[in-house]
Amino acid sequence: MMTREERLAAADVLEKAEADRVQATQLSITWPHIDFDDAYAISAERARRLVARGAKIIGHKVGLTSKAMQRSSMIDEPDYGYIFDTQMIADGGKAIHAHYCLPRVELELAFVMGKRLKGPGVTLTDVLRATEYVVPAIEIVDARLKDTRKIYDTISDNGAGAGIVIGGRPVKPDDVDLRWVAGIMSRNGEVEETGVAAGVLGHPAMGVAWLANKLGSHDIALEPGHLVLAGSFIRVVFARKGDTLHADFGPLGAIALQFI
Repeated sequence: MMTREERLAAADVLEKAEADRVQATQLSITWPHIDFDDAYAISAERARRLVARGAKIIGHKVGLTSKAMQRSSMIDEPDYGYIFDTQMIADGGKAIHAHYCLPRVELELAFVMGKRLKGPGVTLTDVLRATEYVVPAIEIVDARLKDTRKIYDTISDNGAGAGIVIGGRPVKPDDVDLRWVAGIMSRNGEVEETGVAAGVLGHPAMGVAWLANKLGSHDIALEPGHLVLAGSFIRVVFARKGDTLHADFGPLGAIALQFI
C-alpha cells in the first residue's frame, strides 16, 4: 500500500498531465506497490480537488464492463470514476482537441436515477426500479497516463473520463428491452464500430448494479438525479482534430460531437 504522501504525489502527476496535455509515466511503474485502495484513493483525491475548485459531482461512470473493452485494454474487471458538471458537452457541440492528451470516444447508455440506490445486494431489477430514464450517450475518454495495462492506473485516472454528450430520445427502463439497444459509431460519415448494449455484463443495468454495490462498500449511494454511464459496448474510436463523431442509436435517436 502507498503512503498518504505517495498518493498525493500520484494525484499531482495526473493533474500535471491533464494540465499540460502530455501523458505521464504509469503510476504502477513509479509506485509498483500500488493497490486497489490506493488507486481509488488517488481518484477520490483528484475529485476532491476539482470540487474544491468549483466543479460538482453529478454522477459516476463505469468502465471496462464489456468484453470488447476488456480485450482492447487487456484488463478483465470493471472500474468506476466520477462525472463532473464541467465534463458535459451539448449534443452537436464542439470539443477542443488540444485540451486532451489522446481523446477517444465510446458509445454508452446513461441511466438517470429517480430513487436512491445503495449496495450491497443491489440487483438488476433494483436498478430498473430506481431508474427514472435511460438516454443515449457518447463518452470522451482521455488517458492521462502512457499506454497502460494495469487497472490501478486506469482507476487512478478516473477511468480516463474526460467528457460526456447525452441526447437522442430518453426512455423509461421498461419501455424497451435495454439489452437490444444497438449503436453505430461513425467518424466523418464512415462506420467505425457497432454493438448492442447486452455487451455490458449481459444487460446495461448490470453495470449500474455493479457500481451501486462497489460504492456501497465505501458507504456511498447513487442519489436521485445522478447520471450513471453504464459502460461502453463498443471498442474506443480515436478522435482527431476536425473529426465529427456520430452515434446512431436507431429508435432512441442519434447524437454527435465535433473535435476542433
